[in-house]
Amino acid sequence: MPVPFRALPLLAALVLLSLATPAMAWVSAKDRAAADALAQQMQVAEKRYTNALVLTSNSDPKGQAESDAALEDMEDVLDACAKQKGCQMHTLLATYKRLLKEKVDAESDAEGDDLMGEDDGSDPLDDGSDHSVPASSNVPDSARTARLLDDHRHPFDSMVEYNPAVQAGIRRWLTDMRGTLIDSYENYQNMRPQMLPAWQATGLPEALLFGIMAKESNGRVHVSSRAGAAGLLQFMPATGSRFGLGQDGTGFDTRFDPYSATEAAASYMNERMGELGRNIEFALAAYNGGEGRAARIWRDHPGSSFWDADVYRQFPAETQDYVPMVIAAAWLYLHPKQYGLEFPKVDATPAPLKLARTASIYELTICLGTGHTREGFMRALRNLNPRYQAETWIPAGTVLNANAHMVSLYNRQCVKGPTAELAHTLVTATVDSAIKYDSPRSTHVAVGDVSGVPVGVPTTVATGTPKAARPKAAQVRSYKVARGDTLGKIVGKFQCQTKEIAKANGLRAPAYALKPGQKLKLVGCDG
Repeated sequence: MPVPFRALPLLAALVLLSLATPAMAWVSAKDRAAADALAQQMQVAEKRYTNALVLTSNSDPKGQAESDAALEDMEDVLDACAKQKGCQMHTLLATYKRLLKEKVDAESDAEGDDLMGEDDGSDPLDDGSDHSVPASSNVPDSARTARLLDDHRHPFDSMVEYNPAVQAGIRRWLTDMRGTLIDSYENYQNMRPQMLPAWQATGLPEALLFGIMAKESNGRVHVSSRAGAAGLLQFMPATGSRFGLGQDGTGFDTRFDPYSATEAAASYMNERMGELGRNIEFALAAYNGGEGRAARIWRDHPGSSFWDADVYRQFPAETQDYVPMVIAAAWLYLHPKQYGLEFPKVDATPAPLKLARTASIYELTICLGTGHTREGFMRALRNLNPRYQAETWIPAGTVLNANAHMVSLYNRQCVKGPTAELAHTLVTATVDSAIKYDSPRSTHVAVGDVSGVPVGVPTTVATGTPKAARPKAAQVRSYKVARGDTLGKIVGKFQCQTKEIAKANGLRAPAYALKPGQKLKLVGCDG
């Protein structure tokens, strides 16, 4: 098996050097210690390389970077070995060559073995049959197709039934819902450091978490349903309360918090798995269709599969769709290459972002730009900081959850300069400021204001911190909410402080829900 091209020049040079270097008859204790240290460094690099291959096989974007770094470590060791008396070049070189071969073999397996090793440009599934029939149809080659596509490389694979219903779900994710799947993956990768520890503590497969999240919310933290389910993993109020979710002391609903919601979902699923014989399909049916129904059907049909007709038909249509779709998303998370799917690389290394100036998530989204992402950072910022609405002004000095890439862009583009100015101008602009009136108005939008705080809040030039506010008028004005109004728009228009106006009108974070016709007390507003 050939080794990667980038390794060939060094490999060839080291082989020649190892052949040309005569064995040393005597080696000093100092040289022997140095040679032993190099051997230990090679062992560390070997372990790092092996771990990287595991990450790569699990479609973890860190795998490639880690394997490259480990390879460079090994090359440095080999280079030092060539200069060190007493270093066993042939031993280290053998390790280096063996690891390279393991990587090539792994890549070959991922690309070819799933299709029975055929690499002649033909489609191994194309045997002249008509494959246009639905995947769930009872056709003679369905079992053969399942064997070809089911490679059982992960523990999750043996925990679920890979059948035409799951295949139909995979087809949907790869066609009409492909964009949704990619969005779900990117959202999950950004939240993975927050979500995965709580999930893994229960021993549940990570792919199952991704599948549930993709189906429930597509990885959008602030989603709410008409039925009252809320958050990333769509907990109903009563169920969420059972597992520690709900309003905290600040009025924030922890169903919107990625870590808390995942911790609750892990506990819930582990509880259902224990009750339902560690059967993932039944546990998912309970998650979607009600634990009481799932438990009753499980008791009435001991040892039966979710896919047995007598069992399957007792669940509502929504659950019949939900279970295979979750499994299909999980399957694609584990086996993307097998289906011609390439997930985007996401740099999600966690890093705190301390605001140097007052800003909103809207403003940060604009000044951060796209930054080698598909759609920018708004969704990631909102998911990682669910306590803040996109239009809410967040005070300078606040530390937000972010990643290293965002922090780097923020320091370059959002603290000062033309990009920061443009972002602030766009965020503080209102339609009302464009309307021309015959008589002077008492308020206006200062186009180009770069203070980093809402328009109308004066700052000191040196620090950018708000000056002492002038005394407010004794009379409290009111405003009638129009269709399409949000609290952010109203705050910007009347130059209010979000917390003051929310408290005065009994509005709760994070939604700050308003209704057309509702009257708001304009407390703490300058405009």
